[in-house]
Amino acid sequence: MEYSTADLSDKYPDVVRVADPIFKSYGAKTSFGGQIETVKVFENNVLVKEWLSQPGQGKVLVVDGGGSLRCALVGDIIAKSAADNGWEGVIVYGCIRDSATIATISIGIKALNTHPFKSIKHGHGNKHIPVLFAGVTFHPGHYVYSDADGVMVSEKPLSL
Repeated sequence: MEYSTADLSDKYPDVVRVADPIFKSYGAKTSFGGQIETVKVFENNVLVKEWLSQPGQGKVLVVDGGGSLRCALVGDIIAKSAADNGWEGVIVYGCIRDSATIATISIGIKALNTHPFKSIKHGHGNKHIPVLFAGVTFHPGHYVYSDADGVMVSEKPLSL
């Protein structure tokens, strides 16, 4: 489904919270949205891979990677798995890699930047907890909408 964050913000100005404009777009879908699932990790992507290998129809995984720019938390294999499992998108407060290949995968991805290094694989982190970055809190079960203009969150699903 296509979303317009500008139109949603016009229609629901008192309902939405807009994230700071810190993300770059990756993935073949430039507009995406859905119910939020969360994971909080630091320079390891074991929990990210676990979440995205499960069915995710209508959902967006929000990854709080601590804003680290020292390694990637999502690469082409994980992005392909997410798309194959029906995830609408992934928002990464950190980096991705394999961006040229990810640009061909039918999924929406926002991240701070790219980095060629893979993450470590120790599996530490938390999932299904509120995470705070870019000036907003992403709560599991709430909704996120993203397009070329930005990222916004809402407690309830929105429509135009």
